[in-house]
Amino acid sequence: MSSNVTLIATAAMGIEAFVAREVKALGYEKVKVENGRVIFEAPVSAIPRANLWLRTADRVRLLVGRFKAYSFDELFEGTKELPWEQFITEDGEFPVVGKSVKSKLYSVPDCQSIVKKAIVERLKKKYGVASILKETGAFYRVEAAIHKDEVLLTIDTSGSGLHKRGYRVGQGEAPLKETLAAALIQTTNWKADQPFVDPFCGSGTIPIEAALIGQNIAPGFNREFASESWSFIHDSHWEEAFQEAEDSANYDQPLDITGSDVSHDMISIAKKNAMEAGLGDLVKWKQMQVKDFNPKQDNGYMIGNPPYGERMGDREEVENMYRDLGTIMRDYPSWSVYILTSNERFEDLYGREATKKRKLFNGFIKTDFYQFFGRKK
Repeated sequence: MSSNVTLIATAAMGIEAFVAREVKALGYEKVKVENGRVIFEAPVSAIPRANLWLRTADRVRLLVGRFKAYSFDELFEGTKELPWEQFITEDGEFPVVGKSVKSKLYSVPDCQSIVKKAIVERLKKKYGVASILKETGAFYRVEAAIHKDEVLLTIDTSGSGLHKRGYRVGQGEAPLKETLAAALIQTTNWKADQPFVDPFCGSGTIPIEAALIGQNIAPGFNREFASESWSFIHDSHWEEAFQEAEDSANYDQPLDITGSDVSHDMISIAKKNAMEAGLGDLVKWKQMQVKDFNPKQDNGYMIGNPPYGERMGDREEVENMYRDLGTIMRDYPSWSVYILTSNERFEDLYGREATKKRKLFNGFIKTDFYQFFGRKK
């Protein structure tokens, strides 16, 4: 096979630029940004490295082919023309999932079935008829995504979504995805030697992600990936990638990170998650209300994902909390404050117009990320 492959790092809407920046930081310059994904060309060794290091991407997919199809015959022939044998082994297990948007081929089950049959026909030429349907070997999850009659055929290299870092042993009712938490932190100018506070920490996602960033710990260090068993990726590529992650970590970097929450239970869960992430007591955890926030340092960063008050019974309490936060932070003008919420009245309640706003999706909820830059002393 070619020494290079084309990879697609999928991303939530609004954070593609963060993913692209991370891809380039890994040394891969042939990058193209599209809605919901970042496409880049790289050596095969990029599959382990991208899975280990991309903090803000949802998955890393291997692009097998891209073509137009207006009929089932065109879908079958276009799929069969692709070099599946370069990736899928003789005994490989390859279920096909799919989706179709604004396309003539709108029946997803039919499209999945046709793509599966076409791959089988292609692999028969390489491996023979008898052995191709055993599917007892490595796992290759094929996706057929059709949008406006363009077919995108990929194989998922990640397995579980990359937001599943492997440290979450408990969570609250509406946990923030780890990938979005990392993006929120990367929006700021926070550095590891500066104070960092999340006064609405819940199960601890934002402070934990900040600690991983602060000590340059690869977010995928604590989990496995589907492509670890693929034969065309040499074991040495994985060994080198994990060794790079270990060598790059700065475990001696001191951090001043605090996570607080009104709930005792959430603080207990956050502590357990931090321990599972290998952070020990590196993050300080406190049970307290936001109105009791009283920083000792002149400068710092606050990043939070507070309750949104979308349920009628919670609205008044949440809006009072926003007011309390604004009142407190007026006494700390040198602190930078970053708040993610769907509440459109947040600026009025906080008592100050944001320096900058960024529209993001927290799951399926449209939110704004309000950014209040601190005044330098």
